[in-house]
Amino acid sequence: MLFSQIVYGPISSRRLGTSLGVNLMPDNCKLCTFNCVYCECGWNKKVDKPILPTRQQVHQQLESVLSSIKEDIDVITFSGNGEPTLHPEFENIIIDTCTLRDRYQPSAQVSVLTNSTQLFRQDVVRGLRMADKRILKLDSAIDSTMKLIDQPINDNLTVRLIVDYLKQFNHDFTLQTCFLRGQYYGQIIDNTTDEELNQWFKLVDEVTPKEVMIYVIDRKTPLETLQKIEPEKMMEIANVLKKKGYKVIVSC
Repeated sequence: MLFSQIVYGPISSRRLGTSLGVNLMPDNCKLCTFNCVYCECGWNKKVDKPILPTRQQVHQQLESVLSSIKEDIDVITFSGNGEPTLHPEFENIIIDTCTLRDRYQPSAQVSVLTNSTQLFRQDVVRGLRMADKRILKLDSAIDSTMKLIDQPINDNLTVRLIVDYLKQFNHDFTLQTCFLRGQYYGQIIDNTTDEELNQWFKLVDEVTPKEVMIYVIDRKTPLETLQKIEPEKMMEIANVLKKKGYKVIVSC
């Protein structure tokens, strides 16, 4: 499922409420530093010269839509066809978005869903700090499982490196994890085992996020062997977090 427009919605989001989406990636392909087995946008495809919307185009379309919306929205969400922080003008686009939000939808939050791989760039970090909600992905505390699920294009990426990136926000972020089971070329995928969860709970305690968002697959995935985790298991995971004092959002 690819988004053909820069600004789309508002749509009803399982985790965020009424959301106006912003896609900073190409409209004809996914562009991402991950190739997640569960991504609703499908697998990455090589494109010689992917065309990104300009800062001006994003500003014009966002203002056009925001000025025409009659009802209040909960959030303006940067997601779309891949990793939004790959856009070279990400920081400036967030500045523009916050200004437009203040003018047309002052009660809405600006939210960014990111896989955390670009947090070595200080312009990205600055842009994320201006957002109201930074939703940072980490699908496993174990390197082999993270690489199996997320398929990072950088072979040197590790969980420890991502954790160090997350600590830049001094706990002021939402940690997002997708729980799933399945098989990938004969390899078992399951980040709900006791070993996986024990390591993941330790990682949550290390980075101590403001909020934890856990969810299951809800749409068609490029890897057809994936299975949706049962609600009872998701609530079990959530209850452990709640007992530790974390605010938890569960989508199952």
